[in-house]
Amino acid sequence: MYNGKIVVYTSGTFDMFHSNHLKMIKYARGLGDTLIVGVSTDELVCSYKRPPVIPFEERLAIIESLKYPDVVIPQRSLDHTEIVRKLNIDVFVVGDDWTGKYDYLKELGVTVFYFPYGDGVSSSKIKQEILDSYHDMRSKVEARVNPNVIVKK
Repeated sequence: MYNGKIVVYTSGTFDMFHSNHLKMIKYARGLGDTLIVGVSTDELVCSYKRPPVIPFEERLAIIESLKYPDVVIPQRSLDHTEIVRKLNIDVFVVGDDWTGKYDYLKELGVTVFYFPYGDGVSSSKIKQEILDSYHDMRSKVEARVNPNVIVKK
């Protein structure tokens, strides 16, 4: 708490920004007075999964353009202990694909919410659909018989 206000923190990669990202940020906004959103740097994301499609600076700009966050900052670590202490965070919100991962923050007096994404859209699903579509199109093109080409001399 800072100046009697509840400080909420949420973070993510926010690659290929979609409706579930927006829902989580909007949900986090409703849990307190000040919302800080961390955007994972490219270096951080690459430490545990494939690189984001959208570069960090663009993902940061997208989140900054939303009406819900009060502050948008780079997220450089998956350990949130230091940021919780430095920014007086009371509430931490993260997608339920991380369930249990941030329970250690409760020992610091932080309320942790795992936002339920459900079976809806995700960046991973979007990427897979694009890849599947590409492979489908490529196989059709490669299977197509090219007409004879007549070159005039």
